[in-house]
Amino acid sequence: MTERTIRTQLYDVHRQTAKLTVFAGFEMPLWYKGIIPEHLTVRNSVGIFDISHMGRVMVTGADSERFLNHVITNNVSTLSPNGAQYSVMCNEKGGILDDFVVYRLEAAKFLVVFNASNREKDYNWLVKNATGFDVKIEDISNDVAMFAVQGPNAERTLQQFSTEDLSKIGRFKCDHSRLADVEVFLSRTGYTGEDGFEVFIWNASLARPDNAVKLWNSILEAGKTFGIEPCGLGARDTLRLEAGLCLYGNDMDENTTPLEAGLGFVVKLQKEKFIGGDVLQRQKAEGVKRKRVGILMVDQGIPRPKMEVFDQAGEKIGVLTSGTYSPLLKIGIGMAYIQVSNSQEGNVVGVKIRDKTAKARIVAFPFYDPEEYGYKRLTVK
Repeated sequence: MTERTIRTQLYDVHRQTAKLTVFAGFEMPLWYKGIIPEHLTVRNSVGIFDISHMGRVMVTGADSERFLNHVITNNVSTLSPNGAQYSVMCNEKGGILDDFVVYRLEAAKFLVVFNASNREKDYNWLVKNATGFDVKIEDISNDVAMFAVQGPNAERTLQQFSTEDLSKIGRFKCDHSRLADVEVFLSRTGYTGEDGFEVFIWNASLARPDNAVKLWNSILEAGKTFGIEPCGLGARDTLRLEAGLCLYGNDMDENTTPLEAGLGFVVKLQKEKFIGGDVLQRQKAEGVKRKRVGILMVDQGIPRPKMEVFDQAGEKIGVLTSGTYSPLLKIGIGMAYIQVSNSQEGNVVGVKIRDKTAKARIVAFPFYDPEEYGYKRLTVK
């Protein structure tokens, strides 16, 4: 590890039991027991992740709603207090600057949580575009710790010591609570495809991380009944890929529009003008030339980013942006951008793995059966 790496509030906890790696400049757990057991623990029961490396900005002021609607593609006007929505920010060309979740805490108070790799870029973009708006933009990243408790037993784990009835917090809803006598903000969101909560610990700065450490240990203790495990970035990546969720920098960037990425549901073209909106309006009218699809291997082999995808005639039709071995399906899976004319679900394609072309199929997201796994599952095992 270099001297320039950044540490979260839980660094001293992680270094005792985790295999560390550097991600977006942060020293973070890659795994504890291992990627596969941690992945399966989340899919089948409950796991906890430290996600304090993510960026957290508070936007307040009389023009906060109008300002956010100017810089993001979704419509925050539809949010009630204690509501959340997924969105993206675009540049003037319609390219994605980042994806994130926006929380409305009060009428004129919003929390924006974005990717660790874009903390400085996103903050600067918001400040740059705030001219003429009555808003205050405050980076609170280093003063607030953040965990993700994910899996079908996440609610039951936290309910053991929550002051609120967590069953009343619906998906993409949030509320204030106390856990183990620590003040928190709970959001029913996540990056695994599973049910669960993201937990914001307000009074847990880098200088005074005691509340973060206390709550981390309390959640692990409460989750023993369900076999909870601490989980690292390795499982976080395989889980999000099984769920068909994008990773910024891999599956989307400033050269990718939300319409190409399959994120048209967060683009509200009917609202007042927003940055990149004119370009997206034209692209929607003309139609995209490529789209993001799921790649499920038929032959043996693990797809990886930058591997080429071919049609049955041997013509190149796309490139992989993410790929891994699915611990749940026990087969290789990936994401790719494919020419629209070749992107139909069920199409057989070839993936160039080393010097061979392995057979695969184009499938819908998520890769797993949503009635068996994920937040839509019919029963909790």
